[in-house]
Amino acid sequence: MPFQKNISSRRLAFLIGLTIASIISPFIYLIDKHWQIIAAFWFAIFLLSFCVVFYSYEIFIHRKIKLIYKLISQTKLSKREDFYFRNILPKKSIEEARIDAEKWAEQKKSQVDTLIQNEIYRKEFLQNLSHELKTPIFSIQGYIDTLINGAMFNPEVNTKFLQNTALNIERLVKLAEDLDEISKLESGTLKLNYEYFVIQDLVKDVYNIMSFKLAEKSMTCLIKKGCEQPLTVYADKEKIKQVFINLIENAIKYGKMNGIVEASFYVMDSKNVLIEISDNGIGIADEHKHRIFERFYRTDHARSRKEGGSGLGLAICKHILDAHQQIIDVRSSVDVGSTFGFLLPMNK
Repeated sequence: MPFQKNISSRRLAFLIGLTIASIISPFIYLIDKHWQIIAAFWFAIFLLSFCVVFYSYEIFIHRKIKLIYKLISQTKLSKREDFYFRNILPKKSIEEARIDAEKWAEQKKSQVDTLIQNEIYRKEFLQNLSHELKTPIFSIQGYIDTLINGAMFNPEVNTKFLQNTALNIERLVKLAEDLDEISKLESGTLKLNYEYFVIQDLVKDVYNIMSFKLAEKSMTCLIKKGCEQPLTVYADKEKIKQVFINLIENAIKYGKMNGIVEASFYVMDSKNVLIEISDNGIGIADEHKHRIFERFYRTDHARSRKEGGSGLGLAICKHILDAHQQIIDVRSSVDVGSTFGFLLPMNK
């Protein structure tokens, strides 16, 4: 096709030379009607036009295109790469080079946007981590300073202050453990130990573990009616147990006095089990839902820190389920409650 979109430099030179020779030949015919002379002039004009166009393209255009590809690939090339770009790289048309340059520009823009977003996230993370560390450290420092300055000789005061110090140290230990856990999950160094287990039995175990905290707020934990039939899933039991602990702990933390924590289980397409943990607590506003699985993100900073916790619970849940190649989502309404749900497979 003479007018195809991505025409090569050789074909372009051939077509231009052919066109110029065909245009000039009739004028030569007016001067001299010998066909041998006309043919010789036609061939000479064609050859000259072909060479001028072809080598002009090679020198002024194709070399520039190769330079662009060098810049797109790497600013500094090894000898092998340089030889490839000089001698082996397939010749690209201007249209192909334009498309490749646009793709490269779009890719770089995406990378820059990601770097900007990561920088914002990094700053937020460092600020939050700093605050999470400073709160218990300053509390411990205050209690110890008070004890050193004479309060240790008052039995009532020193016992209370030591108990509060112990609580803050426990909070720091929990924060360190959660940071270590989330670091392992993100780096992929933590291996999952898959096994079959009954999901209802695991939830009951977690209910027993959390019974003391549930009793503090007179909350009731239960399995939804109709969901008692044992269902066997295939996952890392200890990691899913950690997910349940974090979700139920959150349900208690943000639940109402005399509230309810309810677990429900549904078989989906004979392959997966949908698991939901619900509460009738304070709920989550719409503007926070897309960020609650971020590290240290809190919907109510003052209330959340007063309630304790590392602020990493939901982030850990997300990473554990990501490792299982599953997604956790949330449905919630303010003053109505929240439901966290995810799938687990029934078979390998």
